[in-house]
Amino acid sequence: MTKSTQRIATATVWVLALLLPAARFASAQAIAAGDVNPFHQDLSTHRPLEIGAIVQGGFGLTQNRDGFKFLMAGVHAGKVLTPNMGPGPLRGNFEYAVEVFPFWQSYTPKFQRPFCTNPPGTAPVCTPLYTVGGTFTGVSVTPIIVRWNFAGTRRFSFWGQAAGGIIWTNHKYPAFGGPPYNSQNDGPNADASVWNFTPQGGVGVHYFVRPRRSIDFGANGVHISSASLGDRNPGVNASVQFSLGYTWWK
Repeated sequence: MTKSTQRIATATVWVLALLLPAARFASAQAIAAGDVNPFHQDLSTHRPLEIGAIVQGGFGLTQNRDGFKFLMAGVHAGKVLTPNMGPGPLRGNFEYAVEVFPFWQSYTPKFQRPFCTNPPGTAPVCTPLYTVGGTFTGVSVTPIIVRWNFAGTRRFSFWGQAAGGIIWTNHKYPAFGGPPYNSQNDGPNADASVWNFTPQGGVGVHYFVRPRRSIDFGANGVHISSASLGDRNPGVNASVQFSLGYTWWK
């Protein structure tokens, strides 16, 4: 072997000796960089804050509410409150969040009803039939959302939550009543409310598309009730609503 060949061989060995640890380090960095899930960070020193845009829609389920449809758009904000806790696949953290939907609509069947009075000893006196129902527009605020985020994989994190909120609508929601005439539904005490409460619970998943960014999918069961703020509380006992969001994590 000539001296030139020896020098080339020696240089090659040194280059390989230097490149191998560098390659291993780069590989480790690439694996770490591929984990974009913020719940895999050290949550004892930094607990993520999320702010996102969200669109949600769904439909009623029970007590003749299958004709009710919902559509809303707004924002979601949350703060992780704890480090990861728990064993194995249940490991995760608690988050407190709020949602505000400045655009909220419910599309309901239209029907006609009278408004009647029935003083004692007299026959009911009714107005001509008029149309109620249709589209209700309002604002929804959910100030209490308690969520458990599962630590998940490097891109996916599932969550479950319980929440409570309130809705204001531009007309008393939902409409109800005759015909046929019913003194409870069409008489002087036939009064719903523009305020309704929304106890709810749901599940969902964050898909982290890159560091500090996620696409979010959710499904919520939502109950709508005025808690008898009006004389009657027709409500929507159960609805299912699906959400799609995009979140920035801090």
